[in-house]
Amino acid sequence: MVALSSSFLSSSPLTAPVLHLSSRFDVTRTAATKTAVDDAGGFARVLTCAVGPRPRKASGAPRPPTTTRSTATSPRFRSTPKRAPAAAAPAAGAPPKKRHWKEGEFPGISGSSVSRRPRTPIKNLKKKADDRATAKAWACTVTEALADRIQKKQWQEALEVFDMLKEQPFYSPKEGTYMKLLLLLGKSGQPIQAQKLFTTMVEEGCQPTSELYTALLAAYCRSNLLDEAFSVLVKMKTLPHCQPDVYTYSTLIKACVEASRFDLVDSLYQDMSERLITPNTVTQNIVLSGYGKAGKFDEMEKVLSGMLESTSCKPDVWTMNIILSLFGNVGQVDMMEKWYEKFRSFGIEPETRTFNILIGAYGKRRMYDKMTSVMEYMRKLAFPWTTSTYNNVIEAFADVGDAKNMEYAFNQMRAEGMKADTKTFCCLLNGFSNAGLFHKVVSTVQLAERLEVPTNTSFYNAVIAACAKAGDLLEMERVFKHMKDRHCAPDTVTYHILVEAYRKEGMTDKIYDLKQENPGMVELELVIP
Repeated sequence: MVALSSSFLSSSPLTAPVLHLSSRFDVTRTAATKTAVDDAGGFARVLTCAVGPRPRKASGAPRPPTTTRSTATSPRFRSTPKRAPAAAAPAAGAPPKKRHWKEGEFPGISGSSVSRRPRTPIKNLKKKADDRATAKAWACTVTEALADRIQKKQWQEALEVFDMLKEQPFYSPKEGTYMKLLLLLGKSGQPIQAQKLFTTMVEEGCQPTSELYTALLAAYCRSNLLDEAFSVLVKMKTLPHCQPDVYTYSTLIKACVEASRFDLVDSLYQDMSERLITPNTVTQNIVLSGYGKAGKFDEMEKVLSGMLESTSCKPDVWTMNIILSLFGNVGQVDMMEKWYEKFRSFGIEPETRTFNILIGAYGKRRMYDKMTSVMEYMRKLAFPWTTSTYNNVIEAFADVGDAKNMEYAFNQMRAEGMKADTKTFCCLLNGFSNAGLFHKVVSTVQLAERLEVPTNTSFYNAVIAACAKAGDLLEMERVFKHMKDRHCAPDTVTYHILVEAYRKEGMTDKIYDLKQENPGMVELELVIP
């Protein structure tokens, strides 16, 4: 990382002065807030006394600029509101003016109005409207049911409803429906089902397009099936109307980067050059992130230098977020702050995700004062707190087993109407497990089921880890079986948790069974005696 920082942090291409990150997030606090920040256990009070209510945005009004702070918001620059001039008194002796109300507008009597009975005021308008909407019979069509299953990421139910849809007399194959299903199957880790669906689409006479082939290729890439993904690319090259584009190559490059197959990345770049396809900023950001995660800082520096010199692939806020995440994840807060200022000098403005990255990095280092300062700064600039913002806060307390502040942040999140996602519950499960509150692990799983939170491998890993830490191997095996029954593929972390739990109990036969189930896993071979 020294090589990366030496060539870029030495000088700035712009002559404008750059503020330090610590001073940028230096906001005025009350004495009570400062005391709460200094105490790591008093973060709950910081949310209450330092932040206050969320800013209310005017409808249709443009978003306030994010780079500067209006001086009108500061108490010392706030001027006293002017009073409206008083109405002129009527002249002496002049008859008083008589206001004529429209008919039915006011219950009073005037010369031209008609006496009417006052209307009973309607109370709880929203409640009555909700009651009427609930009382109506809800007839769910097959198309609406399919859209609902896709939105909830329930791929099995979505395919069942899609089979029902094909039996309807009005059904006709549509590209958009197949595209949504292919994307859903790809994100759910079901490449075989995606291939079957693609074959069915072709048999029904729906002409495949470059976008549909790219969606199928992405399904293979998400499951790390690079050979099958490259076969789709070869097939696309033979079809005149389905030629691969920059999005196709970017998807495949991302899979190669995540698999650390940088040799394939170079060949794909050469293939793009031969086909006159220019990489865009998204492509370069993918490679930049891959080099950074793999520790190839020299290559990452070359990519970033090329982006700075290029006219078509300039760094953007995603580039900024990638670099900040890189240093934040390894705990190099100083380098993260310097690069934040460097990108600001390039004219790149931060976004909500940028601030969330800073909050997450400060939380991992238990720098609660800076974490709170960034959250206050977001409020000042009318940046909304998102689910990711709260997830970073919850994760910070979950890592140290601070269940009290973790629960307070979660309750505050729900009070503000934020929808908890899968990562939220993973952090809660890890936090309660680290705190030894295993009865709350059970209630958290039940809450996730009531809220219909989508479960994935990380969610099951959190539950299995909690069972292993509690020493309940029977429940751990039951959750593992349920995980496979739900067609949720276990990963390396899953088997590592299982092997460690069995090793502590000396259950080598169980470890052997896991090795037979996954013979290619090196971790299992190292543990088996």
